[in-house]
Formats: sequence, structure tokens, C-alpha cells
Amino acid sequence: MMTLFGDPAIWLPWTFAALMGLSILIYVVLDGFDLGVGALFPFAEDAEKDRMVASIGPFWDANETWLVLAVGLLLVAFPQAHGVILTSLYLPVAVLLIGLIMRGVAFEFRAKAPAEWKPMWNKVFFAGSTISSLAQGFMLGMYIMGLTWTFGHVAFATLTAVFLTVGYSFIGACWLILKTEGGLQKKAVGWAKGGIWGLILGIGAISIASPFVSPRIFEKWFSFPDVFYLAPLPILSGLLVAFLWWKLRTLPRENDAYAWSPFVASMTLFILAFLGLAYSFYPYVVPEQLTIYEAASHPSALIIILAGTVIVLPTILAYTALAYWVFRGKARALTYE
Repeated sequence: MMTLFGDPAIWLPWTFAALMGLSILIYVVLDGFDLGVGALFPFAEDAEKDRMVASIGPFWDANETWLVLAVGLLLVAFPQAHGVILTSLYLPVAVLLIGLIMRGVAFEFRAKAPAEWKPMWNKVFFAGSTISSLAQGFMLGMYIMGLTWTFGHVAFATLTAVFLTVGYSFIGACWLILKTEGGLQKKAVGWAKGGIWGLILGIGAISIASPFVSPRIFEKWFSFPDVFYLAPLPILSGLLVAFLWWKLRTLPRENDAYAWSPFVASMTLFILAFLGLAYSFYPYVVPEQLTIYEAASHPSALIIILAGTVIVLPTILAYTALAYWVFRGKARALTYE
């Protein structure tokens, strides 16, 4: 093993950190848009809400699988970091779980309960989606601030929670542009035009705060030649924001041309933001406290876990890809018959 791959105490933690990062990224992008669709519920008519739910119906539970995988990898590969992170974020994690439960229950009950109860379940679906988004944004902000609870850090995390929720609603609107048509598609274009401001402010706030939290990150961002390694990310992000700003003003078009482009561009923007965070915090899994090498399980345990991961991960990828392929095209009318 040493001759083939080098020191397993080095490449195994790095491999699991990359797998965990990939799982988190896929979750944020995929579950981000369906959480965003739920957050947009108050702005839609009743018939439009049914179509919005139909657009995410085949995907939302598969999307959440990636969160389970990411937390599972954190637990088994970096148990010490798992303890520190979840202890520090116990309250927002509990709130996140409550929001996800509310959302899952409302998703089923809003279509199956008597008609007079449907408005209530619509509100629960919106509340669950919004609570989940806010909790994730709050956890992100606290993680960037080093997982320490001070007034300033909580204030920043609260700001991040709002911006991430708006960012999710933006990518949710872009998903609706892709998956719907007619009046709802036009509304989704309007929602995206408004939501792009929250996305810009959120990425900007995180980008400004991160280097000032840690002298190490500041050095990584602004020292020579490291500054050139990071430079493509803000440049590409700026170009994507400009593209989205322009493209949203040209939609919807005849024959639904380019309806896919805002969603693809917004996904790419999320990916670039995630890569920027990964670059900034590497090699730490707990900011400024534990590196991936210090927090990792013993290499002999990681080898066994890796053997299972190479089976589970492709299976989840295949299942996710199959769901998106089978249910490609415009969302149809919602029915449980």
C-alpha cells in the first residue's frame, strides 16, 4: 500500500476530506434548489404551488441522501471533528432536523389531507423549508467564525443564514425557470431577478469575512504567489453574476430556449464559492483547531471504510442520476393516483 499510494496517514484523510466535501457540495446544490422552491411558496398562487411541488417531487428525498452521506463520513472518518462540530452547533443542528421533518411531513400531507387542511400544510412546507435554510446558513456562518459563540460571531452567522436562504430561493427560482412554463415560469424569472442580490451579498459577506477571521487565511489569499491560485475563482464568479444578470432579462424566450442556462450558471456559482471555502480552510476540518490529519481515524479503519464507500458512493450517484434522467423535462400536474 505504501509503495502504491505513499503514506496512508496522508492520502487517506485527504481522500475522505475530498469525499465529504463532494457530498456536502452536491447536497448544497441539489437540496438547495428544492429548499429554495419551498421558501418561494408565499409568492405563488395555490395552483402554482402544486406545480412547484411537482417540480421537486421526484428529487427531494434523493437530494437529502447526500447530507446523510456527508455526516456519516464525518462521523466515521473524522470522529474527533464530528464531536467538536456537533457539540458547538447542537442547537442549529436540532433546528435543522425539525425543519426537515416539518418539510417532509408537509410534502406528503398537503396532497393527501382534506382540502380545507391544504393551506395549513402549505404554510408548514414553507416554514420547514425556510427553517432548514436558515439553520444551514447559521451553521455555515458559525463554522467560518471558528465555532465560537460570541455576539459578533452570532450576528455574522445570522446574516449568513439570511443570505443563504435568499441564495437558495434564487437557485430554486432558476430551477423553476427550467422545469415550468407559462405564467409560473415568468414569475420565477422575476423571483430570480430579485434573489440575485441576496446571492451577491451573501458571497460578498463571506468573502470579506473569511480572511479577517484567520491570519492564515489572510496570508493564503493575499500573499504571492498564492493570490494567483485563488484569482480565477472571483473572476469567474463575477463573470457568472454578469451573465445571470443579462440572461434573466432575456427570459422567457420562444420555444423555451436557454431556460436551462440560469440554473446551470447558478450551480456553477455555488460550486466556485464552495471551492473558495475549501481552499481557504484546508487542511483544517475544524477551523484553526483540528486538521484533517489530526482528526482522522486510524489508517487501518479508514481502509475498511473506504472499501464500503467505493460501493455506496457510485450507487448513490447512479440513483441520483437515474432520477434526474427519468423525470427530465417540464414538471407535470401533481397527482398521487
